[in-house]
Amino acid sequence: MNRPHHTQNLPEPSVISQEGWHCSHYYYSFDRSDVRGLTAEELAIARQEFADVLNASENGPERLQVSIVSGHKADFGLMIMDPNPLTIDRAHQRLLNTRLGSSLSSTYSFVSVTEISEYVPTIEQYAARLVAEGEDEGGPSYEAKINAYKQREPIMRKQRLTPDFPEWPATCFYPMNKIRLPNANWFMMDHPERNKLMAEHARSGMEFAGKVHQLITTSVGLDDWEWGVTLWARNPEYLKDIVYRMRFDEASAKYAEFGPFYTSYIATPEDVLHHCGI
Repeated sequence: MNRPHHTQNLPEPSVISQEGWHCSHYYYSFDRSDVRGLTAEELAIARQEFADVLNASENGPERLQVSIVSGHKADFGLMIMDPNPLTIDRAHQRLLNTRLGSSLSSTYSFVSVTEISEYVPTIEQYAARLVAEGEDEGGPSYEAKINAYKQREPIMRKQRLTPDFPEWPATCFYPMNKIRLPNANWFMMDHPERNKLMAEHARSGMEFAGKVHQLITTSVGLDDWEWGVTLWARNPEYLKDIVYRMRFDEASAKYAEFGPFYTSYIATPEDVLHHCGI
């Protein structure tokens, strides 16, 4: 049977993104009263089961990182990424179905996907920017910068779409929106003006190269906020420094609003249990 003409060039229906990965953040707290009812043998089995579910496996998601959360918002968190969103949710469901699962309360979650931002310049756009900034087209400095960008561009795409998780100890997640106010409506601005503001924002972030790694995922149409921001830092003080610095950029100061911040520290499942006294 022939398909309708207007659907012949469309991809097959699928939950797997055509570009990039799905990403979910989960946060949990333990109900200690439920755990205290276990015998020593039951607790040992439960602890092992908990660790087995969260440690890497062949059937698990492509990326899974565990962290101990500071403050009362949660005891621990998971950041999970995979091409298939159901693989991500299966890891969450497997955790809830362990012996310790009945002692867990899900305190927050955030669903998003990776993307290449419209503000990341192509090689042609980068070349035009260099000329606009005063570089002599075809000159030695111009050519050196273009060649360097050509080498960086594939790496940048990979780190935005299918990123590796840094092994740095501190991490922070928060959701954000772009404001829609009469005198500060991000979505009513022309693209060149938005691009200019985001370029300024990017330059501020570059000041923290080697100190902070950032991943922006989009949740437009998927969750209550429009984007999720995940930061990893060599030291938690850098989390404070970069967020403070970038708040002064016009893209943030005038056009951004932020949700709750979840600050945590990378850990093994065994570290989580020990830290939480389980």
